[in-house]
Amino acid sequence: MEKTSLKYCGIHSLEDLKVTARSKADYLGFIFAESKRSVDPADVKRWCSETDTTGKKLVGVFVNENMSRMAEIAKEAGLDVIQLHGDETAADIKRLKSMTDCEIWKALHHGNDTVQSMASFAPYIDGYVIDSSVKGMRGGTGVSFSWDSVQKYKDVAQREGKRLFIAGGVNPDTIADLLKRCPPGIDLASGIEERGRKSEKLISLLEERMFEHVFISE
Repeated sequence: MEKTSLKYCGIHSLEDLKVTARSKADYLGFIFAESKRSVDPADVKRWCSETDTTGKKLVGVFVNENMSRMAEIAKEAGLDVIQLHGDETAADIKRLKSMTDCEIWKALHHGNDTVQSMASFAPYIDGYVIDSSVKGMRGGTGVSFSWDSVQKYKDVAQREGKRLFIAGGVNPDTIADLLKRCPPGIDLASGIEERGRKSEKLISLLEERMFEHVFISE
């Protein structure tokens, strides 16, 4: 079985980046959209120049941003992946793909039509992020959906040859339950935060439970 990929999202300070860069995460995510964790591309570029991110890939999260502007930000910030959380169409993504060498991931909310949506975007994207559906929120819900559905999303992603990340409500206390479903990837932000900052303690706790399956005490 392949190792589950791990993405820490919502990095919004130099200290956040330094903490997560020391982690076992494969992907580090920055939000370039309206959010309490929103960041500026110039800051990300500066933070990365001051931090060793060797072995990590950088992900930019966008919501209904102009395609050309996304490509510009990706280049400025040195992104490896563009993650879309808006109302982008397949045609939009096809156009974006022609402007950048980044992987393109499409975030979708868990629901009755999610599998159909995955199929419609499949020709144009490299991966999916499945999150909970919470009214008024594009992502970062902190709420889990029924993880019994993970298998059907895995089946689609595997058939299409795409990456798959499960998001929403993942933290050190819930990680074991999600791991029973063997998700290809896990994406979290608030689950490793204390007082709005990335926590070395929570990261260590989550990673011990994720990679070593050892439950350490608080």
